[in-house]
Amino acid sequence: MQLNKRIQAFVKLGHFMSQFSNENYIKKENIPFNEIFFEAMTEAIQLSKSYNGWFTENNIQFAFKNWKDALKEENLLKWTSKYNLEKAHHHHIAIVLAGNIPLVGFHDFLSVLISGNRLIAKLSSNDKLLLPYLTKYLIAVEPEFLGKIEFTEERLEKFDAVIATGSNNTARYFEYYFGKYPNIIRKNRNSIAVLSGKETGEELKSLSNDIFRYFGLGCRNVSKIFIPKDYNFDAFFNAMFKWKEVINDNKYINNYDYNKAVYLMSNVNLLDNEFLLLKEDINFSSPISVTFYEYYDTLESVSEKLITEKDNIQCIVSNLGIKNEIKFGETQNPNLWEYADGIDTMDFLIKLPN
Repeated sequence: MQLNKRIQAFVKLGHFMSQFSNENYIKKENIPFNEIFFEAMTEAIQLSKSYNGWFTENNIQFAFKNWKDALKEENLLKWTSKYNLEKAHHHHIAIVLAGNIPLVGFHDFLSVLISGNRLIAKLSSNDKLLLPYLTKYLIAVEPEFLGKIEFTEERLEKFDAVIATGSNNTARYFEYYFGKYPNIIRKNRNSIAVLSGKETGEELKSLSNDIFRYFGLGCRNVSKIFIPKDYNFDAFFNAMFKWKEVINDNKYINNYDYNKAVYLMSNVNLLDNEFLLLKEDINFSSPISVTFYEYYDTLESVSEKLITEKDNIQCIVSNLGIKNEIKFGETQNPNLWEYADGIDTMDFLIKLPN
């Protein structure tokens, strides 16, 4: 299948996904096969919500919105233009997908197929409906994908390379089972923000999106802030109130109440605005409803620490000129050419030995 046909198929998939990216699902007239797939996709979304309580309507809509924007033709052309994809790539690529946020493995799915390879995917039990159903639509608009995409719940077999995403614990198993194959194995990472106290209210409100989107479950969510020693938290907490409704989610409030009780019983000093706990901590990975903070003396010292800890960090949010920083509010909006862990998945796929 030629590259342009692969690109056009994903453009059509993006058009289909656009119908589910707003609060009210809107059935559009010009979407191929909509009579077959629209209602069934709506049902798959509702079922996903019942399987995984963290997959709220709002979070699924946000994921669909991100992908319908990413799958525009100009984005796909810009992304693929730097690689030699006209040459046929026919490897069998196994991917092991996480399930912490909706469609978290879609970029690996897209990379394998847009590069012309065959896909064998092992889904997380937490997100096992959305991607298979989108695959059915993809095959409908481009039948040449038929036979090139397989989902399995069994042990992965007969593959040439693997991309696996999991926790630090599961990564050890991945390295044991997949170590003899070309691989990308992703472990736990977290995102951080470096603040000066001079941020605008709008920047801090944007930071609240980086903290609260997907309930903080993604590796691109900010789980820790670095602050100067004279930092005043008032502006920070005022900006966080944009997300005050999060406390109405049962799973979130249960985590908030539990973590607060544990910390208070342990005599841990907390800052609390009734839906977010701030705890001084040197670690990066904070529990749901908790954001860690750490004081710094100079920007040079915090920059050095971030370099030392780079294998634990996914995104750095700041406006202070720190290397590889991204803007406030942009952690959950990566471009197609911005890769998890900084590892170029496409380059890995097209350079596999024949």
